[in-house]
Amino acid sequence: MQSLDTTQRFLFEHADVRGEMTALDQSYREILAKHDYPEPVRALLGEMLAAAVLLSTTIKFDGLLVLQARSNGPLSTLMVECSSSQQVRGIARYADDLEGDCLAELMPDGVLAITIDPEQGQRYQGIVSLEGGSLAEALNSYFENSEQLPTRFRLLADGRLARGFLLQALPADRQKDPEQRALTWEHLNVLADTLTPEELLALDNAVLLHRLFHEEDLRLFDTRPVSFHCSCSSERSGQALVSLGRHDAFQLLEEQGGSVEVDCQFCNNRYRFGSAELEALFSDSEEHARSLN
Repeated sequence: MQSLDTTQRFLFEHADVRGEMTALDQSYREILAKHDYPEPVRALLGEMLAAAVLLSTTIKFDGLLVLQARSNGPLSTLMVECSSSQQVRGIARYADDLEGDCLAELMPDGVLAITIDPEQGQRYQGIVSLEGGSLAEALNSYFENSEQLPTRFRLLADGRLARGFLLQALPADRQKDPEQRALTWEHLNVLADTLTPEELLALDNAVLLHRLFHEEDLRLFDTRPVSFHCSCSSERSGQALVSLGRHDAFQLLEEQGGSVEVDCQFCNNRYRFGSAELEALFSDSEEHARSLN
């Protein structure tokens, strides 16, 4: 198994199909180290992280991709963010008396929102029901029922390592005949379906691809790094206080004994603001507002 967190693309030379393989090791462990999640939550969060990285590679954008699953079940929220440079963070919210092992038990009647938040341009969101036995099946259904290119996901996480495997049809180029394209797509997916969980977790990419597609002509691209990164900061936390308004923020300061603390839910970093820091925040905000008028 590769030691570094990576995502790697491959391409079939004589078919309009591409693939992507993602491995999260250190980044996954860093995210789990921030919270004491139960084992089933650790596994599902790992699958979400792998899925977000795979999705980020299918879309050409500069910005942020957000996967958010919600339900009224024992696991109420799974949320993962992945930047266009494959920096990830994630969080889960669950009941103290959580019971269940699989997605259907933990998130019954859940929905999954896929949001693209580009640095420039319009925000886009797609929503799919969390039906089926796994997150991969829900994502497969989303692509099958949308106008997107046919896409198949395979996801696996064991609380220590998360892996994702994707096949995606491309616009007609090498194969113009629709029937031949459909047959090729079906054939490659049949081969990919022979991939076992043990192989997905244990094999490095080159060996895995050879085992699945040794009769196919493949091009394997260079790996790209995946890393854990939390975008929280003192500045962002301060802006959250400014958004409360001067009166409410200073009232909160008084209620908390002269120091307001803002915690990041993702990484547990804590940002503390006293009276002087709070006054400086509002002075800067008011000065900025005057400069715009």
